[in-house]
Amino acid sequence: MTTDSVTYSNQGTMWRKSDTTWTLGLFGTAIGAGVLFFPIRAGFGGLIPILIMLVLAYPIAFLCHRALARLCLSGSNITGNITDTVEEHFGKTGGVIITFLYFFAICPLLWIYGVTITNTFMTFWENQLQLMPLNRGLVALVLLMAMAFIIFFGKNLMVKVMSFLVFPFIASLVLISLSLIPYWNASVFEQVSTSSISLLGHDGILVNVWLGIAIMVFSFNFSPIVSSFVESKREEYEPEFGKQFTEDRCSKIISRASMLMVAVVMFFAFSCLFTLSPAMMADAKAQNIPVLSYLANHFSSMAGGKSTFSTVLEYGASLIALVAIFKSFFGHYLGTLEGMNGLIVKFACKGDKKKYSTGKLNLISMFFIMGSTWVVAYVNPNILDLIEAMGAPIIASLLCLLPMYAVRKVPALAKYKGKPENYFVTIVGLLTILNIFYKLI
Repeated sequence: MTTDSVTYSNQGTMWRKSDTTWTLGLFGTAIGAGVLFFPIRAGFGGLIPILIMLVLAYPIAFLCHRALARLCLSGSNITGNITDTVEEHFGKTGGVIITFLYFFAICPLLWIYGVTITNTFMTFWENQLQLMPLNRGLVALVLLMAMAFIIFFGKNLMVKVMSFLVFPFIASLVLISLSLIPYWNASVFEQVSTSSISLLGHDGILVNVWLGIAIMVFSFNFSPIVSSFVESKREEYEPEFGKQFTEDRCSKIISRASMLMVAVVMFFAFSCLFTLSPAMMADAKAQNIPVLSYLANHFSSMAGGKSTFSTVLEYGASLIALVAIFKSFFGHYLGTLEGMNGLIVKFACKGDKKKYSTGKLNLISMFFIMGSTWVVAYVNPNILDLIEAMGAPIIASLLCLLPMYAVRKVPALAKYKGKPENYFVTIVGLLTILNIFYKLI
C-alpha cells in the first residue's frame, strides 16, 4: 500500500461535515414541545429524583437510540429503511407491526400537542393579555383549523419554517435557562431532609424516578428520524469502509447528539426547578400547562414592581412555548399523515396505492387526525398522565423492546447477545410500559 493510499484512507474516515449535520439534526429533532413538560415531572419529586434522572439521562438517550440504529443497520439492503429491515427479519407481519407502531407512537403525540397548544393559548390569553376567558372547544377548533389550513396549502413552506425554527428554539431555551439564574432560590434544598425522604410509596423517590424514566424516553426521543439517518450513513460509508465502520460512526453521532440533548434539557430543567419549587411544579401539572407558561404566569403574579427584564421573560416564555408547540405539531403531523396513509392503503385499499390519489388520501387522513385531536383537546386530559400512559410506552416498545427482541432472534444481531447494555435498555423499556398499569391502579 502506498503512502498516498494510506493518506486517502485516513482522510476518508475522518469526521465529515455530514456527520456534524446529522448530529445537529438528531439533536434538533429531539428538542421539541415534550421538553417543556420534562422539568415538571423531573422537578415534581424534588432534588434527589432529578439528580438520579441526571445520571440516567445520557445512558437512556444514547443506548436506546443506538439499539434502534443497530437494528436498522442489520438489514442486507443498504438503501432499506426500518420497515424493509423488519420485513426482511420477520416477514410481512413484522412490516405491518412496524407500520402500526410508528403510527400509534406519533398520533398520541399530536393529541398531546393539541391539548398543549389549547391550554397554552388560553393561559396566555387570560394571564398575559388579561382578556375574558374563551370557549375551550372553539379555541381548540380555530387553532387546529388554522394549522390544518397551513398544512394543506403550504406543506413545503411549513417544512422550511420548521427547519428554520429548530435552532432558534434551542437557543431560546438556553437563553431562558441562563436568564432565570438571578431568580434561583433555595426552596428545593429546604425540602430535602432525612426525615422526609421516602424510597417507596406514592411520592417516594423510586416511584418519581420510575415515572421520570417515561418522560425521559418521551422527551429525549429522536427515534422517528433514526431510520433515515442510518440509511443516509450506510449509503455514505458502507460501500467503501464496511458495515462495522458505519456502525461505529453512527454510534459516535448518536452519542454526541445525546450529549447535546442532555446538556440543554437538564440545564433547562434544573434552572426551572431552582426558580420555582417542587410544589410549584405540582401546581403546573395540575394546571395542565407547559413549564414556560407556568413561568410566565409566575412572573406575571410577582408582588411589587416588576423589572423590564421579568416582563420580557413573562411574555417571551409564553411566545416561545407557543412556537415550540406549533413546530412540534407540524413535524409530528407529517409522520402521522404518512402512517395513516400507509394504514389506509394497506387495509382499506388492500395494498393498491392507485385506488386513492395522494390528495384524497391526505384529505381523509387529515379529517381523522384533526378530528380526533380536537376531541382530545376539548376533553383536556392531563398531559403528563397522557404521556406516561400512552405516548412514552409506545415509543419505548419501538425504541427499546423491538431492538432487544431482534438481538435475541435475528442472526445478523447475534454478536450483541449478552451485552450488559441490553439489560439496561430492556429494563428502561419495561419500566416505561409498566406506567400503563400504574395509571390504572
